[in-house]
Parts: sequence; C-alpha cells; structure tokens
Amino acid sequence: MGMDHGEEGVDCREALHRIYHFLDGELTADRRVKIESHLNGCVPCLHMFDLEVELRKLVADRCRDAVPDGLRARIAFAIDHEHGEEGESGQTP
Repeated sequence: MGMDHGEEGVDCREALHRIYHFLDGELTADRRVKIESHLNGCVPCLHMFDLEVELRKLVADRCRDAVPDGLRARIAFAIDHEHGEEGESGQTP
C-alpha cells in the first residue's frame, strides 16, 4: 500500500487516515475529490473503504434494532420538548 500520487494527490496513508472524515462528509470538496480519486485507483485502499462502509452499515442496523420503541418515543418527546422551550424562550411578552 505504498502508492503515491505525488504532492497534488493523496498517498495510501492519508487516504486511510481520512476514510472516516470522507464518510462523515467532513472534508473540503477539493480534499474529497483527491481522496475519491485515490480510492478509485488503489485497490487495497478501496477494499479498506468498502470494509468500513459495510461495518458502519452493520453497526447502524444492529443499533437500530436494539433500541426499544419506548426509548425512541422518550427521545423524540425530549427533542420536541427542547425545541419547544427554545422557541418559547426567544419570544417576548
């Protein structure tokens, strides 16, 4: 995994280091394009990227299944209640 795309590109180490930022949408558009370009041309990095995507899907599915409906309702109520209080506190009598 020593593929290097020069100063303008991204090497494997940076690509793998930034996979999480890439998936979370935390990169600038320019950096995102460079990481994507590297992934498209580097099979080992693309394989690691695919594994990370699959792992995230698995975790998301398992976590969603494990949350009881009662807890979901309490969280939704708390969020709605918090937004209601924020709206009320900004109003003047």
